[in-house]
Amino acid sequence: MLHVDLDLVRKYNVPGPRYTSYPPATLFSENVNFGSLREKIRENAASDRDLSLYFHLPFCQTLCWYCGCNTVITTDQSVSDKYIDYLAKEMSLLQRDLNPNRKVAQLHFGGGTPTFLNAKELRRVGALIHERFNFADDIEAGVEIDPRRLTNDQVVALREIGFNRASIGVQDNNPIVQKAVHRIQPFAQTKMAIDWLRNAGFSSINIDLIYGLPHQTPESFEKTLDEVLCLKPNRFAVFSYAHVPWIKPAQRILEDRILPTPETKLAILKLTIERLTSEGYVYIGMDHFAREDDELAIAQREKTLQRNFQGYSTRGNTDIFAFGMSSISQVDDIYWQNQKELSGYYDAIDAGELPLVKGYILTPEDKLRRTTIMRLMCDLSLDFSAMSKMLGIDFKEHFCAELESMDELEADGLIVKTAEGLIVTDLGRLLIRNIAMRFDAYMPKQTERRFSKTI
Repeated sequence: MLHVDLDLVRKYNVPGPRYTSYPPATLFSENVNFGSLREKIRENAASDRDLSLYFHLPFCQTLCWYCGCNTVITTDQSVSDKYIDYLAKEMSLLQRDLNPNRKVAQLHFGGGTPTFLNAKELRRVGALIHERFNFADDIEAGVEIDPRRLTNDQVVALREIGFNRASIGVQDNNPIVQKAVHRIQPFAQTKMAIDWLRNAGFSSINIDLIYGLPHQTPESFEKTLDEVLCLKPNRFAVFSYAHVPWIKPAQRILEDRILPTPETKLAILKLTIERLTSEGYVYIGMDHFAREDDELAIAQREKTLQRNFQGYSTRGNTDIFAFGMSSISQVDDIYWQNQKELSGYYDAIDAGELPLVKGYILTPEDKLRRTTIMRLMCDLSLDFSAMSKMLGIDFKEHFCAELESMDELEADGLIVKTAEGLIVTDLGRLLIRNIAMRFDAYMPKQTERRFSKTI
C-alpha cells in the first residue's frame, strides 16, 4: 500500500500540463502553416502504420457543472443525424489519400456523451466507420458511457460495432455532491450499466471518479469507494477537479465557499491512493489505477505503455486520426485540431476542406523532449544509455541542465538518481507531472492560468 506525504504534495501542487501531448495543446496555433500541415497529413495517410481512431460526439442533454469538455448541450435528438452526416463527410475527405491496407488497432468514442446517440444512431456511425476502415483482429475499442440514460439496446449496438472496453462516468455517489454538480446518478443506475456491459461481453470496465467537488469529505468519498469497489472494475481513473472558470464559465456556479479546502482535497486523494492500492490495484501514475493482471499494468512492467490524448494506452506505433468538432489528431511530427464550434466545423466540411483550426509542427528538439517525457510518464524511469540509443544523442549531455535541476526532487524522495539513470519512487508516481515538467522547454513561457494544478 502506498502512503502519501501530504506536506510534499502541497509543495508540488502547482499548475502544469497533463502531457497527453508534448508540446501541450496550449501551444497549438492558428498561425501554423496550414499548407504544410495538410501536405504532411496527406503524406501520412499514404503510410502503412496502424491507426487509432477517435470520434468526438459532443452532445449532452444536461451540463454537469464541473465539466471541462467541449460539449453541446441540447435535448433535441435530431441534431445527431446531421452530425453523423458530417462525420461521414469528414471521414471521406481523409479517406481520399488513405492507404487501404492500414489497420485500425484502436477505436475510441468520447464526448460529450457518446450515449446521447440512440442505438439506431450508434449502429449508423459504426457502419460508416466499418465501410471506410479495416479493423485489426485484436482491436482495442473503448467508449465513454453515461449510465443515466443508457439502454441495454445501446450497449448491444456498441458491442456489435466492436467495442470491448467501457469507461463509466460516476464521479461521486453522494446525493448531496451530485445535486451540487448537477448530475443525479443513483448507484443502482451505475450497477445496471455495468451489468449490461458485462452481459454483452465487454472485457474491461473503467470507473471515473473526481475528487475536489463541492461538499466532498474523506468520509463521504470513502463510502463512494466502498460502493464502486464492489463492482470490481478493471481500472479506475480518479481525476482531480480542475477549476478553470476562465475557460469554462459554468464552473463559476461551484462557488469557492462550497468547494473542499486544499487540505480536504489532499486528504481525499491520500485516502483514495492508499485504499485502491490496498485493494490490489496498481497505481499506474497520475490518475490511473489498474489490476495487476490488466493490460495497462502489464504494459508498464514491460515498458511498452504509451500515452496520448486518450490517456495511458497499450497500443504504440499508431497514428491518431480524430473526427468531429474540437477533436485532436497526432501523427509523427504534427498535431492538428478541428474547429471547436459546430458551425465552423460544418462550414469547413461543406467547403470540401478538413475542418482544421489549429495545429503544431514539431521541431527536432520537440521530438526529443516528447519521447523523454512520454517514456518517463509511462516507464517511471529513464535509462540514460537506452535513451541515448533511442534518440541518437548523448542523453546525459543533452539534458545536463534538466538532470541537475532534479536534485531537489531527489532530496524530497520523488526520484532516485544514479549514474545510469533515474527511477521514479512511489511518491513520485503521484507527482509525475512535476517531474516531467523539468524536461518541458516551454514551461518558463507559460502563465499560471493556462493549466489546472497538478493535484
